[in-house]
Amino acid sequence: MEIRVIGIENIPLVDEGDDIAALILNAMSVESTEVQDADIIVVAETVISKAEGNKINLESIEPSLKALSIAEKTGKKPEIVEAIILQSNEIIAEGPDFIISETKHGFVCANAGIDESNVENGIATPIPDNPDKSAEIIRKKIGEETGKEVVVIISDTQGRAFREGAIGTAVGISGMDPLWNRKGEKDLYGRKLQTTDIAVADELAAAASIIMGQADEGIPVVIIRGVNYVSKLKNNNATYRDLIRPKKYDVFR
Repeated sequence: MEIRVIGIENIPLVDEGDDIAALILNAMSVESTEVQDADIIVVAETVISKAEGNKINLESIEPSLKALSIAEKTGKKPEIVEAIILQSNEIIAEGPDFIISETKHGFVCANAGIDESNVENGIATPIPDNPDKSAEIIRKKIGEETGKEVVVIISDTQGRAFREGAIGTAVGISGMDPLWNRKGEKDLYGRKLQTTDIAVADELAAAASIIMGQADEGIPVVIIRGVNYVSKLKNNNATYRDLIRPKKYDVFR
């Protein structure tokens, strides 16, 4: 099996109100790349938030007493701490220059997923309000324009418990189940798998992040082509929520 990971390089800086699907198709046309059935289109969450006007003006925030206290402990700016609090269901842990929280979406990650990179000074972008819906809108528009059935993943860069560094992670999906339950399949020795769920959406987001980069690469959209399990996992009602471990099974809280 061969998989291709294709960075789309002609996506302009995104402004509020921009049609992300149209930008993707225009950029692919410039690059003489056509959409194919079963393409997986991974889009950075920052451009989604920009297009949806989902921005935080840090200069307009007045930090609460709680934010001031956490800022003193962590060394973070009080304004960004207040933004993290507002975007969180729960503050879980604090440390030097980081805050672990559960976002309104249910993700447990650093700084509520708020991003200050690749956006104007004094502005931050949170995770999109409804990333599954954002992915669905893009998937449907591309399908209408091209007649092709694709999958769209909204990705964010997040750290992992007990490991250094950050990788691409799926925060929204449309067109395919984010988990592949392989229970009952046989291994090389004929034994049946007992508890094997594969977070395929996260694997794909991580693959895309190799091309996207984290600095000035300017590649917020990546096409992954040749993944042979797309048809097996096709689901137009898929949701990122399947990736979130229920709190009652979270042994680290």
